[in-house]
Amino acid sequence: MATPRGTNRGPSAGPQNRAALVAAARTVFDERGVDAPLSAVAKLAGVGQGSLYRHFPDRISLTVAVFEENLVEIERLSERPGSTMRDVLDLVTHQAEAASAFIETIAVARADARVAGFDARLRAVLARKWSEAAASGVGRAPGASVDDLMLAVAMVAMAVSHAPRSERHAVAERAWHLLAPGLRGEAPRAEP
Repeated sequence: MATPRGTNRGPSAGPQNRAALVAAARTVFDERGVDAPLSAVAKLAGVGQGSLYRHFPDRISLTVAVFEENLVEIERLSERPGSTMRDVLDLVTHQAEAASAFIETIAVARADARVAGFDARLRAVLARKWSEAAASGVGRAPGASVDDLMLAVAMVAMAVSHAPRSERHAVAERAWHLLAPGLRGEAPRAEP
């Protein structure tokens, strides 16, 4: 039986409301920037502002929820048999393209305890895939490390976050084209 619009469904609606708010935040912040009014997020999610603030007391909490979902997706992909470092980097890049409005917010909030664990979790995934790639014979530059790979991911994410939506994918492709040879120990190919 459908619940009439505007009827309070109580605590049982909590998980659905939270998921709707995270999805709405992705859309609103992508279209209007991370400084968009939170009321727009609540409206798109179909919930009241009270529900928004119960789940996410501030903008950083909402941003953290988006990044948490992204990290869980990355971790799951990395654990799939046969997944490669390239698969993981493609997903990270795709997420950066889709969540570019959140990247600067997270960068500014690095000292926030809610954000601090993100780098460590991503580093753990990349370190495992880096080791698997080396074990399977995929070359990497002498002296290149997971720290270098993390730096490359940050550079690509920041470049994408500053690009217009229509150019994000092309910017990500160009950035990886420039960075990947250095990680693999190859000289960059000259463009015609």
